[in-house]
Amino acid sequence: MIASFRPLLRQLTVACAAVIASCGTYGECPLGPCPLRDLHERDASSVAEFMARYDQGSAKPVEAHQDEKRLRNVRQLTFAGQNAECYFSFEGDQFIFQSTRGDLEADQMFTMDLAAGSLRLVSSGLGKTTCGYFLPGAKRILYASTHVDSPEPPEPPDYSKYGYVWKFNSGFDVFSADPDGRAPCRLTSTPGYDAECTVSTDGAWIVFTSMRGGDLDLWKMRVDGSDCTQLTRELGYDGGAFFTPDGRQIIYRGYTPHTAEEEAAYREMMQLGMWKPGPLDLRIMDADGGNKRTFLANGASNWAPFMLPDGKRVIFSSNLHDPNPKNRNFDLYLVGVDGSGLERITYDEQFDGFPMFSPDGKLLVWAANRHGAKPRDTNLFLADWSD
Repeated sequence: MIASFRPLLRQLTVACAAVIASCGTYGECPLGPCPLRDLHERDASSVAEFMARYDQGSAKPVEAHQDEKRLRNVRQLTFAGQNAECYFSFEGDQFIFQSTRGDLEADQMFTMDLAAGSLRLVSSGLGKTTCGYFLPGAKRILYASTHVDSPEPPEPPDYSKYGYVWKFNSGFDVFSADPDGRAPCRLTSTPGYDAECTVSTDGAWIVFTSMRGGDLDLWKMRVDGSDCTQLTRELGYDGGAFFTPDGRQIIYRGYTPHTAEEEAAYREMMQLGMWKPGPLDLRIMDADGGNKRTFLANGASNWAPFMLPDGKRVIFSSNLHDPNPKNRNFDLYLVGVDGSGLERITYDEQFDGFPMFSPDGKLLVWAANRHGAKPRDTNLFLADWSD
C-alpha cells in the first residue's frame, strides 16, 4: 500500500513547493491528504491485518551479562532490523520508536502498547523518520521526518570516503500528529536539520536540535511551533536533549572544538552536513538556556543522557571503555549530575545505547546489538531496574 503512494507524493512534493515554504503551524500537511488515510478508515480487523506485516512476535526473556547487576527480568522487544530511540509515554504505558523492518526502506515511526505488545505504524512510510516522543496525556506524538523534502529516503553517508560519521540530513523537520498518526502537522520549516525533539514535563515546550543558525544548536518552541528560542550558541554540536523530571533544566550532549585544527575540521564537516563522532561531554542548563555547565568531560563519546526520577543521577551511553569509534562498542553508564559516582551498567561487547527510564523509575528500555538475528541488528530491550 505504501509503495503505491510514492508516484503521487512525488508530484505533490513538486506541485506544493510554494505551500511547503510557507507552511504554518498546525496547518494542513503540505503533502496534502494524509498518506495513511486509507489505513485510518479501515475497521479494527483490517488495521490489525495491515500491521501484522510488521509484527515480530511477543517479548521474550533473555539473559543479561553476568556483571549487569542492576538489570533484572530482561526482555527482548524486537527481533530483526534496526530499532532505536525507544521512549516511554509520560504515563509509562506505551513506547514510541523508530524502526526499519519488513518492506520499509528506512526508519519509520511506530508505537507499542507496553501491556499488549501491539504495534502501530504512525508515520507515512515515506522519507525517513527519527526522534519520536509522546506529549503528556498521549494526545499527540512528535517525530522528525524528511517526507516533505522527498518521499524517498535520504542517501546514507559514504563511510568508505568519510569513515564513520553522523549525517544531519537537511530535509528533517519536526511534525506532530494524533497518536495513531492522523492529522500530521508540520512544526518547523526552516532550511537545514530540525530533529532530536523531546517534550517538557508540563507539555508546554519542545526542545530540539537545529541547524537554522548555521550550527548544531539547541532550540526550544511551544508545542504548536511558536515562540522558537535559541538556547545554545557556542560553536560545536549540541543535541540529544531531555528536560529534567521537574522541567526546570535540560540535559544534553555537547562538543566544542578547542583548537584551530579542531574548529577547521568541524566547520568542514558541517558544510557536508556531517560530523565525525569524537569526544562528547554531558551538560546541563536551565530550561531558558541559562547557567550552562558541563558535568562529565572524560574524553570519551558520552551521549543519550537521561535523568532518573530522583533528579540526582543520569544514565547515558559511552565508549569510555573502548574509545575506538570504528568499534562502535558503547555501553550504558550511570553518573551523578554533579559528575560523581560513575558506574558501568552494561557489559555486552557490542552496542548499548538510547536508555530511558519509565516515569516511576522501575523499568529501563534501551537499544542494543545483543541477541541479533544478523550482525549489527539493533533491537529493543526492557528490564526491571534494581536500585
